[in-house]
Amino acid sequence: MIAARFGTFGGPDVLRVEDVPAPRAPTGDEILVEVAASSVNGTDLGLRRGDLKVATWGRLPFTPGFDLAGTVLGCGPAVTAFVPGEQVMALLDHGGGGQAQQVLVRQGRAAVVPTRCTSQEAAALPLAGLTALQALYGRARLGTRPAGARVLVIGATGGIGSFGVQLAAIAGAHVTAVGSAPKLHAMTGLGAHATLDRRSDDLFTGGERWDVVLDAHGATTARHAGRLLRPGGVLVTSRPISRDAIVSRVLPALAGPGRRFTSVMTSARSADLARLARLVDEERLRVLLDSTFPLGEVAAAHRRAEGSSTGKVVVRIRPASA
Repeated sequence: MIAARFGTFGGPDVLRVEDVPAPRAPTGDEILVEVAASSVNGTDLGLRRGDLKVATWGRLPFTPGFDLAGTVLGCGPAVTAFVPGEQVMALLDHGGGGQAQQVLVRQGRAAVVPTRCTSQEAAALPLAGLTALQALYGRARLGTRPAGARVLVIGATGGIGSFGVQLAAIAGAHVTAVGSAPKLHAMTGLGAHATLDRRSDDLFTGGERWDVVLDAHGATTARHAGRLLRPGGVLVTSRPISRDAIVSRVLPALAGPGRRFTSVMTSARSADLARLARLVDEERLRVLLDSTFPLGEVAAAHRRAEGSSTGKVVVRIRPASA
């Protein structure tokens, strides 16, 4: 089979499409998936640049791609949730491998593709959608807050942010989206009630405070939380932060009394994936696709994702007509 790989760190041009061995037969609770599409995430870009060298230690050449959609080719003997021929989407573990023609996935990381999705749209859903869902409904407990809670989404025009805007609106929140001015019109179509230009609007001087802040860029700190949050508010960042003991003692003190600063560690829970799929099928959640590229143009896909994309960039592994 063929797969996208990089053997050295650097810009998009280090990516190559190469012949590689096909996966072994599935065992245990594994499913073997013929990949139709896989999206490009910030993690892919960081790994390729060498920002996270420890994650690829001993794994070069490395095949990027952490979420995918495709067809089940085979099932291990312990698989109970899927059968060959089913269309699935999945979030892979830290080993990546989604930008290849076939991949092994444990069944607990997968869910059936929404009926209203193309394979490209479904491939863009797992990592960004799960991150937004688990940040807002898990870490921030948005579902338990009163209707009309005020939510700020920083980085709203990216993958995580665009799902965050919609999921917050679904919860009945008043949503303010922060992003680049030319892209913000798309956010009102996703349910944002207000928008702020990240270049010209100062979040800290307008006097506005929010109950929940989702920082999809991961640029804010605990001290920012104290200046953005109402009492009882929480700021959730996509950037990994300190261990539990530090998070529970030091960061709340920095954020201020009655305020929390925390991060989301995305979990590949099939129940959460299925929840996102239901929202798509109910036409309450949609995937904001920026562009798609064939596997042979994976370097161009990375360049687009690092540039001025709005929403998700997807790599097609199977031809679009397949």
